[in-house]
Amino acid sequence: MQDNDLKRLSRLTAILTKLQTKRLLTASFLAEKFNVSTRTIYRDIKALEDAGVAIITEEGKGYSLMEGYKIPPIMFTENQANALILAEQLVLLKITPKPLKR
Repeated sequence: MQDNDLKRLSRLTAILTKLQTKRLLTASFLAEKFNVSTRTIYRDIKALEDAGVAIITEEGKGYSLMEGYKIPPIMFTENQANALILAEQLVLLKITPKPLKR
């Protein structure tokens, strides 16, 4: 697994945690917090939304979770996290795995 993938996974998880503990977060705050561009934060928020996280965008104000939306704590093993990242990469590349020959 590439170092960038681990950083992104960690950042997405941290953003989700921040959204659960704060009422409203701006892209610029998150960008500064994680030392990335605001554009990267926009992509991260989109990725979380695509994953089914109920994020509300308040134009000019920031991001928050939909009222009452809670995510239970999830602990992944390293192998599970690697599998999730690999699956994401396969979807992004639109690669269909070839069946195993027996």
